[in-house]
Amino acid sequence: MKTYKDYLDGKGPNRIAREREEEGVPNWNGKAKWYESSIRKMLSNEKYKGDALLQKTYTVDFLTKKRVQNTGQIPRYYVEESHPAIIPKGMWETVQLEMERRRAFAEKYEIVKVDYAMIDNPFAGRVICGHCGSPFGRKVWNSTDETLRRKIWRCNKKYTNKGEKSCGNKHIDDRTLYQAFIDIFYAILENKEHFINKWRQQGGDDLLQKYKIEQFTELFREAILLSKFDIDLYFKLIEKMTVVNGEKNNCDFVGWHRS
Repeated sequence: MKTYKDYLDGKGPNRIAREREEEGVPNWNGKAKWYESSIRKMLSNEKYKGDALLQKTYTVDFLTKKRVQNTGQIPRYYVEESHPAIIPKGMWETVQLEMERRRAFAEKYEIVKVDYAMIDNPFAGRVICGHCGSPFGRKVWNSTDETLRRKIWRCNKKYTNKGEKSCGNKHIDDRTLYQAFIDIFYAILENKEHFINKWRQQGGDDLLQKYKIEQFTELFREAILLSKFDIDLYFKLIEKMTVVNGEKNNCDFVGWHRS
C-alpha cells in the first residue's frame, strides 16, 4: 500500500524503487533489489485490488512450455473479486487515473522522462516554457571561480538550430525555482480557508480529484512554516512551474491550476 501512496504523493517509479532498496525492503524473491519496471507493473496489476485477468499469456510450444504475451490470439477473461484485495479498490483506480494524467502531461509537453524527477533534481520535467510550451532543461554554467558556478534552466527549444534562437524566453536560476515554491506555498497558506473552501466546491466524481482535495485540505490545515524547501511537499503539490521571460510565472497544482 505504501508504494501506491508514494506514487499518489508525486514520486516516480524510479524514485520509489531506489527508496525501497535504501530501506532494505525485500522483493518477491527476498532480495532488496528493485527496478522501475517492477514498480510500474505493481502499480498497474489488477491482482492488488482483488481482481484477475486470466490468460495474459499462453503456451505456444507444449514441448518446451514456451509462453508468450496474449495480444488477442486467444480469449482473455476478467474476474472481479477473485481473491482478497491487498490494496483498496478506490486507491488502485486512483493510481490508474494518476498514471494516465502523467502520460497525457508528458505527451502534451513532449517530455520523455516525466517521472524521473529525483531529490537532487526535483524540477526535471516540471519546468515549462511560457512562450513555446516546451520543457526547460537544466544547464551548468561553469567557471574557474567556484563561487560563480551556477545551475540554470533554459528552454530546450531555445537553440533548435545551432547559433539561431528558436525561442526568445530567458533562462531562470535554479535557486529561483526553489524560492518560487516556498513563495506560492506561503501565499496559499495565508489564505488557506479560502482555498480549502474553493477546493471542496470543485469536488466531483473523479477519484483522483477527490483524493487531491482531501490531501490538499489536510496538508494546509496541518501546515507548518517552511524554513527551507520541502522536497516531499513539493512533489505532492506541484505538477509544473511555468517560466515567462526568465521569471516564474505560475505553478500548476496536480489536478487543477493555481496562479
